[in-house]
Amino acid sequence: MWGKMGKIGKLVTEPLRRSIRNRLILTMILISVLPTLAVTLLAAENNRKTMEAEVVETNLSNMKWTGVYLSDQFAQLNNLIYTMLISPSMSAYVLPAEDGQEELDFSAQRTILDTLTSLFYSAGNHVVGVELYLKERKTLLTINAHQSDIDTVPLPPPTYAELFGQRKDVVIHSSPDDPSRFQLTRSINRFENREKIGGITLEVQWNVFDQTLELLGRGEEQAVFIADADGRIYYNPYEIQVSESAKNIIRQSGSGPAYARSADEIVFTNTIDPSGLKLVKVIPNRLVYQSAMETARYGFIVGIVSAAVSLFIAVFIAWRTANPIVRLARSLKGLHLIQEAERVPVRRYDEIGLLENRLQQMAMRIREHIRVEYSMSLERKTAELKALQARINPHFLQNTLQLIGSMLFSKQPSESYEVIRSLSDMFRYIIREPEDLADFMSEINHLNHYMLIQEKRYGTRLRFTLSVDEALRDCRIPKLTLQPIVENAFFHGLEPKQGEWNLAVSAFAREGKAVIRIQDNGVGIRPERLTELQKQLKGYKGEIWTHGERIGLNNVASRIGMHFGDEYGVEIESVTGEGTIVTVSIPLRTGGHNDAL
Repeated sequence: MWGKMGKIGKLVTEPLRRSIRNRLILTMILISVLPTLAVTLLAAENNRKTMEAEVVETNLSNMKWTGVYLSDQFAQLNNLIYTMLISPSMSAYVLPAEDGQEELDFSAQRTILDTLTSLFYSAGNHVVGVELYLKERKTLLTINAHQSDIDTVPLPPPTYAELFGQRKDVVIHSSPDDPSRFQLTRSINRFENREKIGGITLEVQWNVFDQTLELLGRGEEQAVFIADADGRIYYNPYEIQVSESAKNIIRQSGSGPAYARSADEIVFTNTIDPSGLKLVKVIPNRLVYQSAMETARYGFIVGIVSAAVSLFIAVFIAWRTANPIVRLARSLKGLHLIQEAERVPVRRYDEIGLLENRLQQMAMRIREHIRVEYSMSLERKTAELKALQARINPHFLQNTLQLIGSMLFSKQPSESYEVIRSLSDMFRYIIREPEDLADFMSEINHLNHYMLIQEKRYGTRLRFTLSVDEALRDCRIPKLTLQPIVENAFFHGLEPKQGEWNLAVSAFAREGKAVIRIQDNGVGIRPERLTELQKQLKGYKGEIWTHGERIGLNNVASRIGMHFGDEYGVEIESVTGEGTIVTVSIPLRTGGHNDAL
């Protein structure tokens, strides 16, 4: 993963590292565009904060006054119940009748029933029912538009049981039969000890509060509802889904107007006195920020337009500023120190123009100097190579001619002809019009001719093996590279050795190089001489020379380094008494440096 990211980073930064114009353009873009974007973002953020503060302040004020109005409405409902509690008929009826007072008790019952009926019809359309429950009498009186009943109940109904069990003065619940209504129940207490002996219930329609709730305003996604202190929703007129986070905020809210924020919304709460219920308004954050987003959108449009204009100006200025520098850099890149180049007239008179003019003059002088030096060096090396190619070991020639003379008397003519033809092909390869490099297979054929003569000369004493990888057929190699090394192997390694001679030549590809290995089982090289020879092979660069009557290893190594560079050349390994290994390395499938000249 890190490697892939590194490659991507390199791909992105590569144009910047290679071009000062790209860096200048990027700098100008950042200088011109970033401030515009920063100002736009700051303006959008300030607008968001302002809108948020305005929304919070406005809704807190609305929650305060809406809570006051709802408290007044609940107070009016309480006043209806208080009207019933202070009625003289209530005092006469709340206690059980004594023996012999049945007629008085019946009269009080009729009176209290008439009082409840009068209360029901005078309360208004929003009150749809009135109940009176007396615990000691076990009596439940119910008045609504459809009935007017007196029932005897053995146990208190659930609402009154909660009232008595938790010793509450007021209980408010949604109606179990109709969610659009709620029941406001207040206890009847004994005067002497505040014992709860009964209760009065008003069944009221929730829509009595709709007009008041409209004071909070209603958005498309804003929730306005009434809940209890535990977060249970009693009345949700707009039927908007309420999140669990909003319910948790309701449970944790205090008694006065307040607000709290969750991840997705702002929740405003206020307590409705004297009911203990909660007035709640929930506004999603996206609605709060909607105006800010509109402002930000227009700001971004202006910012983008400004950034585009700034970008165009920045690119134009950077291009005009950097273009002379880029042209100068291209002039340096395209500077030909070997080939003659057309001189481009300089039309600038500033520092860049001065540099271009001086650069062209310097290039012209360098080309002239290189032309003189190169021509002299080329002529010298060509003469040395021709002289080198014209030479052949006179001892080898004398021995070969003696071999041919003896074969004429002892062998078949065809065998003598084969030696003569090999010697002729060797001379033809050596004295032919020289080229710096030869085909690899031509060099191998020259080596085969040499080894055929040697095999005829030494007979069964010499054992020669040759192995060539087909991948090396297209390689180019300096002329007279392999045969001189093999000749040195005979002269220094095999001829001083008694017994059988083994000589192996193998050529193969390895790590992008062509490797030729010449190995013999001769007498080897002394350690001190080997160290000296290895040092010489690395020290001579670009010199063509011979040692005595033979082309030395140093010459071969120097010519390889001259053509292909210092990473190629000749290496030698040897163990005294066991033999020597000479390794030649050249490029695989290449024509060398001279081809480009």
